[in-house]
Order: sequence, then structure tokens, then C-alpha cells
Amino acid sequence: MKRIAFVSLAVVLLAVFACRHQPAAEVPETPKIETGDLLFVGIPMNYGEEDMAQAIADATSDDGEQNFIHTAMLEVDSLGAVWVIDATIAYGVDRHPLDTLLSQFTLHRGDARATFEVMRLHDNSDVRRYVEQSHGLLGEEYDLHFLPANGKHYCTELVYDLYVKADGTHHFETVPMNFKNAAGEMPAYWTWLFEQLGEPVPQGAPGTNPQQMHASPALYHVMYLNE
Repeated sequence: MKRIAFVSLAVVLLAVFACRHQPAAEVPETPKIETGDLLFVGIPMNYGEEDMAQAIADATSDDGEQNFIHTAMLEVDSLGAVWVIDATIAYGVDRHPLDTLLSQFTLHRGDARATFEVMRLHDNSDVRRYVEQSHGLLGEEYDLHFLPANGKHYCTELVYDLYVKADGTHHFETVPMNFKNAAGEMPAYWTWLFEQLGEPVPQGAPGTNPQQMHASPALYHVMYLNE
């Protein structure tokens, strides 16, 4: 009887000891922005403004709920402040605080809400070099012509040209540019813009766009900034 009691006690002690030494359950870390992350700005489907953002959305939209119309690079400085490096009509290639972009990117319709999604490269081993190289392009004009290698950049063209691996290959692909909407019609904005430039719409020229880049298998979702 004593032997049975002793064995039972040993089993209980062993169980307690084992439980006390089980590794603690891992607590998921809160996502954080890292240098080299990309920020994608989306607007609701059929937002309906007659401007470049809507024209881009009309030409590049898919069956999702969001049309991604802008892409920016993110940089975290030594003090932890987050900066945006992007190409816009208003500022060209510029570096400014993330809060500036979030506060300035407002939609005209009160019922419309923009999406700010942070994405990250699966292979982000060299992203600091990409960001450092972007500093040499600050002040460059926005590429209203949407043509490659013309000394100017639009938003995803900037990312495409900078995110280049050490072997010279790009993280992202180019596609034939499309400026027409789902009905195959040219939006009035593009017709007006290229008439002002005195050039034909570069339909079919190689390029990139936010919707296509957002869907790239080179990236994965990190977080939304407005949730």
C-alpha cells in the first residue's frame, strides 16, 4: 500500500514539475513599421471623383473592395519617427512625416474612407539600401508622362526603380500600362492631361501601378494604419 502511495505521489510531483517548466505561450507581437515597408493608399470602389486618383482607380481596379491608387516607401529614423518617401504631383519626389500624408490624404465625400495598408517584402534584407538611394532622388519631378527612364518618377515607378536586388533583378514586374476603364473607354481626365502635354496617352507602354504592385507575391500584409 505504501509503495502505491509513493508511486502516486511521484507521479503528481512529476506532473507539477513538468507543468511549471512548460514554455510560456508566445504572445503575438504588435506589428511595427520597419524601414523599407511600403504603404498602399486605397479608395472605395466607384468613388466617383473626376481626378487623377479616380482615373488611376478606373484603369487599374479589380474585383476587390478597394482601389489602390498610391504607393509610398516608409523609413524609420534613429528616434523611431516614421517618414514617407513618395512621388506625388504636388511635391514630386519628397520625404515627409507619415502624419503629414495621413492628414493630407482626405477624400472629398464624407461617406468615403481611405485605406492605409502597410506591406513588407518577403526578402527585406537590403531594404535600407533602397531607402538610402531614394534620398538622392528627392526633389525630382513627378512623371506626368508615365514613361520609363525619363528622369522623373510616378509613385510605383519610384519603388520599382529603387527596389533592385544586388544581382540587378527587380522585386517587382512591369506590365503594359492601361489607362482605359472597365468599359474600354478612355477617362476624360487622361484625355485632358495628355492633350495638355501634347502627347498621346501611353497606352500599352511598360509600367507599374499600385493595384498590380499590391498584389505582388513579393509582398505580404503587415497592418492597416486606420483600424
